[in-house]
Amino acid sequence: MKTFTTQEKLKHLFSLPVIVAALGYFVDIYDLLLFGIVRVPSLKSLGVDVDVAGSTILNYQMVGLLLGGILWGIFGDKKGRLSVLFGSILVYSLANIACGFLPHFQQENIVTTYALLRFIAGIGLAGELGAGITLVSESLPKELRAIGTSIVAGFGLLGAVVANLTVELAGDWTIAYFVGGGLGLLLLFLRIGVVESGIYKEIETDSNIQKGNFFLLFSNTNRFIKYLKCIAIGLPTWFCIGILAVMGNQFAPAFGIKNIDPGKAIMWAYIGISIGDFTSGFISHALHSRKKAIFHMMLFTIIGVALMLFGGTKSEGWYYFYCAWLGLGTGYWAMFVTVGAEQFGTNIRSTAATTIPNMVRGMLPVMLISFDFLKPNLGVIYASAVVGIVVFAIAIYSTLSIPETHNTDLDFVEE
Repeated sequence: MKTFTTQEKLKHLFSLPVIVAALGYFVDIYDLLLFGIVRVPSLKSLGVDVDVAGSTILNYQMVGLLLGGILWGIFGDKKGRLSVLFGSILVYSLANIACGFLPHFQQENIVTTYALLRFIAGIGLAGELGAGITLVSESLPKELRAIGTSIVAGFGLLGAVVANLTVELAGDWTIAYFVGGGLGLLLLFLRIGVVESGIYKEIETDSNIQKGNFFLLFSNTNRFIKYLKCIAIGLPTWFCIGILAVMGNQFAPAFGIKNIDPGKAIMWAYIGISIGDFTSGFISHALHSRKKAIFHMMLFTIIGVALMLFGGTKSEGWYYFYCAWLGLGTGYWAMFVTVGAEQFGTNIRSTAATTIPNMVRGMLPVMLISFDFLKPNLGVIYASAVVGIVVFAIAIYSTLSIPETHNTDLDFVEE
């Protein structure tokens, strides 16, 4: 294993690809979580049912992420990682600016319009993380990959905190959409100086290598199973965010709490996730294992979920505390995406790394449908517990059975 001086480490870890990827993910998370934060005030001001319309619009956004993940992943392997970083941010920035004008749109079909704009935003948002993590993973020495991707995600996830603060300070949800879109457009100028991944450039002009073939992920049984396991590892994150934080207002009556603000729940969860992501890379580095780091963080999360649901959460403050706990535990998000990038060859690495997190996000509607189906008979607490048991069981099995990728070389292709 190669050793680096402190100066060399800092040079690698704060290189332009890492900085730009971190800023890009910051804006991505700001815009991704913004609807969850302004869901209640925006839908109330538009005069529509918060719960019914909110679930519909969120599902449209998540389906957009699912489809966009495939689109941008293939594009990143065929045209390069940088093309995705430019194209995706332009799409979701314009869609978010359009969301700021919703009060001025025709109100008869406002839910459909809102859902369509979030669908387009979802398509754009799908490309940012996978392309950024792929570029950083291929640009950094293998000994520093885990720490570098943790910096990207740890800083980027603070975008959720800034989104919530922006909504509170502005006092108007439309301004928050304008700010998010404007930040994205500004970031386009910073990306001009970023260069393409050297590993990708080695195969860019080789016509004998299949690049961006999505179906390569399914053409080999072992590769397909590995792909499914990568997706499964990330499911607990969106269970905690999409159900326990975003739907926090639905848990208030069950806990005897007057009110739970989903925006604050999301903010505290992402403060925890940001800290968790910063530390997950160092944990993996210390344990010499991606799998051990993720597994221990999952166990920590399960304890937090159990305490939140059955430990006597009797105040709004305690609910936010547990949201931060769950965020800290699921802060292996960067590690999980890095594992996805490391499992596959250069010719489909962007496709894998971009689709995997968005497949996880795309599974949120399934979790929400299951949650809503169980609620009438079990209530919100036990309904969420059942969904959580299934999600964590699948994730733990996948984590323990997937190949270890710590310190593996990435200079290989899939056939």
